[in-house]
Amino acid sequence: MFEGKVAVVTGGSRGIGREICLEFARRGADVAFLYAGNAQAAGETLSLLKEQGVRAEAYACDVSDADAVRDTFKTLLAAFGTADILVNNAGITCDKLAMLMKEEDFDRVLSVNLRGAFYCAKQVVPVMVKKRSGKIINISSVSGLMGNAGQCNYAAAKAGLIGLTKSLARELAPRGITCNAVAPGFVETDMTANLAANTPLSDSIPLKRFAKPAEVAKLVAFLASPDADYITGETVRIDGGLAM
Repeated sequence: MFEGKVAVVTGGSRGIGREICLEFARRGADVAFLYAGNAQAAGETLSLLKEQGVRAEAYACDVSDADAVRDTFKTLLAAFGTADILVNNAGITCDKLAMLMKEEDFDRVLSVNLRGAFYCAKQVVPVMVKKRSGKIINISSVSGLMGNAGQCNYAAAKAGLIGLTKSLARELAPRGITCNAVAPGFVETDMTANLAANTPLSDSIPLKRFAKPAEVAKLVAFLASPDADYITGETVRIDGGLAM
């Protein structure tokens, strides 16, 4: 489905990001992914991608640093020649009740989760505009729709991503580029392992389980596919009914 396409994924070294990278590779796309600092995990993802027989490269980059993003994308685009798909998946958490949260923790989460998406989109949009085609998918969260106690920074950033998605969708639609957001609920990852063990799922999730990263990846791949060419500006929940 994605033969001849180049997918760029931020936060691609593990968890949901790794599964998104692998889903694109299984469907024939070459994959360039960014990671913050876990070189071992990035190496493992890179090996898994190359096993799929596609071209793959990993780039260490702090997406909250505009200069670093600019330099990384300059190298990435020179190497791959183009970018057909961008998935803004990079994200961090620093949870604490608002009255106890440090200002720097609020700023850091917004810088990575929201500004980072803007910085990366800014680098690929000129390439996509020139081709008059492209797909941008931003990984938001149901926290951005519902709010969540102890996550005012994370929820604000994820809500901001939804606004960014809608604005980019309006700007880029005349040029044949779509932009959508995916809003997962609880997903089985290293980050949620302890939460999964201690959360009464029956009280919060109608489907009584966390999502699997591969389920999120398949939704992302659909939104990046020609089957979703007439979908833009949408926020698609994948949360087992949590935010109904």
